[in-house]
Amino acid sequence: MINGVDHIVILTPEIEAGTAVYAALLGRAPDWRAISEAGVATALFQLGNTALELVAPAGEGPAADHLRARITEEGPGLKSLAFRSTDLSGDHRALGRLALAPAAIEPGASTQAANGATRTWRRFRCPPEHTAGVRWFFVEPLDGAIEPAEVPLGHVHALDHLVINTPNPDRAMALYGAKLGLRLALDRSAPEWGVSLIFFRTGGLTVEIAHRLGQGEDPSGPDSFWGLTWRVGDIEAAHARLAAKGFNVSDVRTGRRAGTQVFTVRDGTMNVPTLFISGVAD
Repeated sequence: MINGVDHIVILTPEIEAGTAVYAALLGRAPDWRAISEAGVATALFQLGNTALELVAPAGEGPAADHLRARITEEGPGLKSLAFRSTDLSGDHRALGRLALAPAAIEPGASTQAANGATRTWRRFRCPPEHTAGVRWFFVEPLDGAIEPAEVPLGHVHALDHLVINTPNPDRAMALYGAKLGLRLALDRSAPEWGVSLIFFRTGGLTVEIAHRLGQGEDPSGPDSFWGLTWRVGDIEAAHARLAAKGFNVSDVRTGRRAGTQVFTVRDGTMNVPTLFISGVAD
């Protein structure tokens, strides 16, 4: 059973630079740093409802070469969505029956570079050609879970929502609702904003599916990641903190959701459109 988003993955050309950017953006240090023998460096930021994992090539090896080729072809940015499962074998069987072609379940492990601590999990993936172009992974954590650290109100403590663009909202509804089983929270056309929106809720965050109205897009075309909205307790403190760090931020403004305030981080986030929000319940 899927009970949340375990983590999202941002691909960055170099782990130290990417980690510095997101440590400043989120206002918190990474909770886990590791380099695999295959040449993959990771930095994990554990939040209250999900985690952000930065991934970069490190040294030589087939995995490092693969990541460099992807960065050259696609650029850095948001690349994968990993759902958390409490019954990975059952989810694997169910998604196979729903024609999502899940790959074999594989064990996973990571060793913390600083102290040798380990985390273990099981996971499988569904090919993007079966998930409308968005890379899906499914993870069942086993040992070494990380508890999120408390942070000041102007620092990020959770992910409010992630946005996926689709040219075909009916297909997205079938994928994320009927097949994946996420709870539908909103299905609304908003011509005043030029979009139709579908909100799915899982594990305390929203997967937002956005369809741009009137653009004549091919309904058989792929979905794609758009951006992230980070949740803070004090929007003014967050705005001042990021401005002091040199981020190009918009003014604070009233959000579309009643009782919320938001601001945009205009650039410097490795190709990930980024919004900050306050005034929402966890």
